[in-house]
Amino acid sequence: MKYFTKDYLEFFKELAAHNHKGWFDLNRKRYETVVREPFKIFISDLINEVSKLDKGVQIEAKDAIFRINRDIRFSKDKTPYKINNSAIISKMGRKDKSYPGLYIELSPEHLAIFGGIYMADTNQIQKIRHQIMKYPEQFQKIITDKDFVKKFGEIKGAKNKRIPKEFRLAAEEQSLIMNKQWYHQAFLSPKIITGNDLMDRVLDYHIRALPFQKFLIGALDK
Repeated sequence: MKYFTKDYLEFFKELAAHNHKGWFDLNRKRYETVVREPFKIFISDLINEVSKLDKGVQIEAKDAIFRINRDIRFSKDKTPYKINNSAIISKMGRKDKSYPGLYIELSPEHLAIFGGIYMADTNQIQKIRHQIMKYPEQFQKIITDKDFVKKFGEIKGAKNKRIPKEFRLAAEEQSLIMNKQWYHQAFLSPKIITGNDLMDRVLDYHIRALPFQKFLIGALDK
Protein backbone atom coordinates (compact mmCIF):
# COMPACT_ATOMS: atom_id res chain seq x y z
CA MET A 1 0.00 0.00 0.00
CA LYS A 2 1.22 3.48 -0.88
CA TYR A 3 0.88 5.95 2.02
CA PHE A 4 2.82 9.00 0.84
CA THR A 5 3.18 10.98 -2.36
CA LYS A 6 6.34 12.76 -3.49
CA ASP A 7 4.85 15.98 -2.09
CA TYR A 8 5.38 14.55 1.41
CA LEU A 9 9.15 14.74 0.90
CA GLU A 10 8.91 17.98 -1.07
CA PHE A 11 7.05 19.67 1.79
CA PHE A 12 9.90 19.01 4.21
CA LYS A 13 12.53 20.08 1.67
CA GLU A 14 10.75 23.41 1.30
CA LEU A 15 10.21 23.70 5.05
CA ALA A 16 13.97 23.30 5.58
CA ALA A 17 14.51 26.35 3.40
CA HIS A 18 11.64 28.37 4.92
CA ASN A 19 11.53 27.26 8.52
CA HIS A 20 9.38 29.99 10.04
CA LYS A 21 5.77 30.41 11.12
CA GLY A 22 4.80 32.65 8.21
CA TRP A 23 5.65 30.03 5.59
CA PHE A 24 4.13 27.23 7.63
CA ASP A 25 0.86 29.11 8.11
CA LEU A 26 0.61 29.68 4.35
CA ASN A 27 1.20 25.95 3.77
CA ARG A 28 -0.76 24.60 6.74
CA LYS A 29 -3.55 23.02 4.68
CA ARG A 30 -0.97 21.37 2.46
CA TYR A 31 0.78 20.07 5.58
CA GLU A 32 -2.45 18.60 6.90
CA THR A 33 -3.27 16.96 3.56
CA VAL A 34 0.05 15.51 2.40
CA VAL A 35 1.94 15.13 5.69
CA ARG A 36 -0.09 14.92 8.89
CA GLU A 37 -3.04 12.80 7.78
CA PRO A 38 -1.09 10.25 5.71
CA PHE A 39 1.41 9.87 8.56
CA LYS A 40 -1.41 9.33 11.05
CA ILE A 41 -2.90 6.61 8.83
CA PHE A 42 0.49 4.95 8.37
CA ILE A 43 1.27 4.95 12.09
CA SER A 44 -2.23 3.62 12.91
CA ASP A 45 -1.68 0.72 10.52
CA LEU A 46 1.86 0.17 11.83
CA ILE A 47 0.59 0.04 15.42
CA ASN A 48 -1.96 -2.55 14.35
CA GLU A 49 0.76 -4.71 12.81
CA VAL A 50 3.14 -4.30 15.76
CA SER A 51 0.35 -5.20 18.21
CA LYS A 52 0.02 -8.57 16.47
CA LEU A 53 3.63 -9.26 17.48
CA ASP A 54 3.38 -7.69 20.94
CA LYS A 55 -0.02 -7.79 22.65
CA GLY A 56 1.21 -5.23 25.17
CA VAL A 57 1.09 -2.52 22.50
CA GLN A 58 -2.44 -1.12 22.76
CA ILE A 59 -1.98 2.54 21.90
CA GLU A 60 -3.40 4.87 19.27
CA ALA A 61 -1.55 6.98 16.73
CA LYS A 62 -1.95 10.10 18.88
CA ASP A 63 -0.07 8.31 21.67
CA ALA A 64 2.88 7.56 19.38
CA ILE A 65 3.32 10.58 17.08
CA PHE A 66 5.61 13.43 18.08
CA ARG A 67 4.66 17.03 17.36
CA ILE A 68 6.25 18.77 14.41
CA ASN A 69 6.95 21.79 16.61
CA ARG A 70 10.43 21.86 18.09
CA ASP A 71 11.10 22.63 21.74
CA ILE A 72 13.36 25.65 21.34
CA ARG A 73 13.42 26.82 24.96
CA PHE A 74 16.97 25.62 25.65
CA SER A 75 18.26 25.33 22.08
CA LYS A 76 20.54 27.65 20.14
CA ASP A 77 18.67 26.59 17.02
CA LYS A 78 15.44 28.62 17.12
CA THR A 79 13.84 27.22 13.97
CA PRO A 80 10.32 26.30 15.08
CA TYR A 81 9.64 23.11 13.10
CA LYS A 82 11.21 19.70 12.67
CA ILE A 83 11.97 18.69 9.11
CA ASN A 84 10.69 15.13 9.61
CA ASN A 85 7.82 13.16 11.06
CA SER A 86 8.53 10.73 13.87
CA ALA A 87 6.76 8.32 16.20
CA ILE A 88 7.57 5.74 18.85
CA ILE A 89 5.52 2.57 19.03
CA SER A 90 5.70 0.74 22.34
CA LYS A 91 3.46 -0.16 25.26
CA MET A 92 4.07 3.30 26.68
CA GLY A 93 4.19 5.36 23.47
CA ARG A 94 5.73 8.82 23.57
CA LYS A 95 4.76 9.43 27.21
CA ASP A 96 7.73 7.28 28.23
CA LYS A 97 10.47 7.54 25.62
CA SER A 98 12.77 5.30 27.66
CA TYR A 99 10.60 2.19 27.17
CA PRO A 100 11.93 -0.06 24.38
CA GLY A 101 9.95 0.01 21.16
CA LEU A 102 10.06 0.94 17.50
CA TYR A 103 11.11 4.52 16.77
CA ILE A 104 10.63 5.65 13.19
CA GLU A 105 11.52 8.87 11.42
CA LEU A 106 10.50 9.84 7.89
CA SER A 107 12.37 12.69 6.22
CA PRO A 108 13.75 13.68 2.80
CA GLU A 109 17.15 12.52 4.05
CA HIS A 110 16.23 9.01 5.16
CA LEU A 111 13.83 6.47 6.51
CA ALA A 112 15.31 5.91 9.96
CA ILE A 113 14.45 2.93 12.17
CA PHE A 114 15.66 2.78 15.76
CA GLY A 115 15.14 0.44 18.69
CA GLY A 116 16.46 -0.29 22.16
CA ILE A 117 16.71 2.09 25.09
CA TYR A 118 18.17 5.58 24.80
CA MET A 119 16.98 7.57 27.82
CA ALA A 120 17.40 5.03 30.62
CA ASP A 121 17.37 6.16 34.25
CA THR A 122 19.72 4.77 36.90
CA ASN A 123 17.33 2.02 37.96
CA GLN A 124 16.75 0.89 34.38
CA ILE A 125 20.47 0.82 33.69
CA GLN A 126 21.04 -1.39 36.72
CA LYS A 127 18.27 -3.78 35.65
CA ILE A 128 19.65 -4.16 32.15
CA ARG A 129 23.18 -4.73 33.42
CA HIS A 130 21.90 -7.44 35.74
CA GLN A 131 20.04 -9.04 32.83
CA ILE A 132 23.14 -9.08 30.63
CA MET A 133 25.25 -10.45 33.47
CA LYS A 134 22.68 -13.16 34.23
CA TYR A 135 22.13 -14.23 30.62
CA PRO A 136 25.40 -13.47 28.80
CA GLU A 137 25.10 -16.23 26.21
CA GLN A 138 21.53 -15.30 25.29
CA PHE A 139 22.49 -11.65 24.98
CA GLN A 140 25.52 -12.43 22.83
CA LYS A 141 23.46 -14.67 20.54
CA ILE A 142 20.88 -11.93 20.02
CA ILE A 143 23.31 -9.15 19.16
CA THR A 144 25.45 -11.33 16.86
CA ASP A 145 22.54 -12.86 14.95
CA LYS A 146 23.51 -12.52 11.27
CA ASP A 147 20.18 -10.96 10.20
CA PHE A 148 20.28 -8.47 13.06
CA VAL A 149 23.86 -7.49 12.29
CA LYS A 150 23.14 -7.21 8.58
CA LYS A 151 20.33 -4.72 9.23
CA PHE A 152 21.57 -2.80 12.26
CA GLY A 153 25.25 -3.47 12.72
CA GLU A 154 26.36 -3.23 16.34
CA ILE A 155 24.61 -2.06 19.51
CA LYS A 156 25.37 1.60 20.13
CA GLY A 157 25.20 3.89 23.14
CA ALA A 158 27.19 6.02 25.54
CA LYS A 159 29.27 4.21 28.16
CA ASN A 160 30.19 4.85 31.76
CA LYS A 161 33.89 5.04 32.52
CA ARG A 162 33.19 3.52 35.92
CA ILE A 163 30.51 1.03 36.90
CA PRO A 164 29.54 -0.58 40.23
CA LYS A 165 31.93 -3.24 41.46
CA GLU A 166 29.38 -6.03 41.04
CA PHE A 167 29.48 -5.64 37.23
CA ARG A 168 33.20 -5.20 36.64
CA LEU A 169 34.16 -8.84 36.20
CA ALA A 170 31.27 -9.47 33.81
CA ALA A 171 32.21 -6.33 31.86
CA GLU A 172 35.59 -7.88 31.08
CA GLU A 173 33.71 -10.55 29.12
CA GLN A 174 30.92 -8.34 27.75
CA SER A 175 31.89 -4.70 27.30
CA LEU A 176 28.29 -3.62 26.63
CA ILE A 177 27.69 -3.87 30.37
CA MET A 178 29.59 -0.57 30.53
CA ASN A 179 26.86 1.10 28.48
CA LYS A 180 24.20 3.42 29.85
CA GLN A 181 22.35 3.29 26.51
CA TRP A 182 21.66 0.27 24.33
CA TYR A 183 20.18 1.02 20.93
CA HIS A 184 20.40 0.05 17.28
CA GLN A 185 19.70 2.04 14.15
CA ALA A 186 19.26 1.75 10.41
CA PHE A 187 19.07 4.49 7.80
CA LEU A 188 17.33 3.56 4.56
CA SER A 189 16.71 5.41 1.33
CA PRO A 190 13.95 8.05 1.50
CA LYS A 191 12.65 6.61 -1.78
CA ILE A 192 11.13 3.80 0.27
CA ILE A 193 8.80 6.31 1.96
CA THR A 194 6.84 6.92 -1.25
CA GLY A 195 6.93 3.29 -2.38
CA ASN A 196 4.30 0.57 -2.13
CA ASP A 197 6.29 -1.62 0.25
CA LEU A 198 6.99 0.89 3.05
CA MET A 199 5.03 -1.09 5.65
CA ASP A 200 6.69 -4.39 4.70
CA ARG A 201 10.17 -2.87 4.86
CA VAL A 202 9.62 -1.31 8.29
CA LEU A 203 8.10 -4.49 9.72
CA ASP A 204 10.96 -6.58 8.36
CA TYR A 205 13.42 -4.47 10.33
CA HIS A 206 11.22 -4.45 13.42
CA ILE A 207 10.85 -8.23 13.43
CA ARG A 208 14.63 -8.65 13.28
CA ALA A 209 14.95 -6.36 16.30
CA LEU A 210 12.27 -8.05 18.43
CA PRO A 211 14.55 -10.50 20.30
CA PHE A 212 16.72 -7.60 21.48
CA GLN A 213 13.67 -5.54 22.42
CA LYS A 214 12.16 -8.43 24.38
CA PHE A 215 15.47 -8.98 26.20
CA LEU A 216 15.42 -5.36 27.40
CA ILE A 217 11.75 -5.43 28.32
CA GLY A 218 12.34 -8.65 30.24
CA ALA A 219 14.85 -6.75 32.36
CA LEU A 220 12.76 -3.62 32.89
CA ASP A 221 9.47 -5.34 33.72
CA LYS A 222 10.89 -7.40 36.57
